[in-house]
Amino acid sequence: MRAVVVEQWGGPENLVERETERPEPGLGEVLVRVHAAGVNPVDWKTRAGGALIEWGPVPAVGWDVSGTVEAVGPGVGIFRPGDEVFGMPLFPRQAGGYAEYVVAPARHLAPKPASLTHVEAAALPLAALTAWQALVDAADVRPGERVLVHAAAGGVGHLAVQIAKARGAHVIGTASAGKHDLLRELGADEVIDYRETRFEDVVSDVDVVLDGIGGETAERSLKVLRDGGRLITLPGPDDVPAATRDGVRAAWVLVEPDHLGLREIAALVEQGRLRPVVDLVVPLAEAAKAHTIGEQGRTTGKIVLSVV
Repeated sequence: MRAVVVEQWGGPENLVERETERPEPGLGEVLVRVHAAGVNPVDWKTRAGGALIEWGPVPAVGWDVSGTVEAVGPGVGIFRPGDEVFGMPLFPRQAGGYAEYVVAPARHLAPKPASLTHVEAAALPLAALTAWQALVDAADVRPGERVLVHAAAGGVGHLAVQIAKARGAHVIGTASAGKHDLLRELGADEVIDYRETRFEDVVSDVDVVLDGIGGETAERSLKVLRDGGRLITLPGPDDVPAATRDGVRAAWVLVEPDHLGLREIAALVEQGRLRPVVDLVVPLAEAAKAHTIGEQGRTTGKIVLSVV
């Protein structure tokens, strides 16, 4: 099969397409023929230096996949060959999603939303699960609460806006001015141009902040939270403020595979309450191009690799 591997840690030019052996599903696993693979910041961050991922003998990047079940291993009862599935298998272990086939534990996948193409479905798993696990599992966003989403037009952010809105929250998003119309379409109640306005000067009494930026943004976000507020940061544990206000909880969330979470996300899609925005689709062989563009930080929504 064709697969994109990392020849050595470093720049996008180190992503190379190779012929590799097709994997076989073991106990509780399925073999998925990948139709499309999502591209996420963690992909280029780990490609640059390995980071925290548990790599195989030949590093192969990518986690988000959408495709069809090719074969099932012993003990799998929830899928059959031909089923359309999507998911984020094995994270933070190597999955090798930039490939024609991938093996995954069955419950790291879920049925693909019927209303989405494989390209659209591949844009969802890691970003949508990150938003879901941060806002629903960690922050327990409730109806009527005020939620501030930083980088609201990005891969995680544009899905977080919709998930928070589906939970009944009043949603505030930060993004450059050119992305404000999209955020309003996705349900944002207020939008702030971070290039022109410091958010802490115009926002207050927030219940939940979802920070996908880190650094000083997390520190500044403490100022806008009300007592009992929750700050959820995504970049890493070092981005959790060392000192928090009394009555405010701050936490780092690392996404994990989640069959039930994927089903909840798929349900929101089918209800018309959640849709992925795909900014760019490139062939698998051009994964390096996808990383180069993604690292510029100007993407609206997601980049997806077309595999089939």
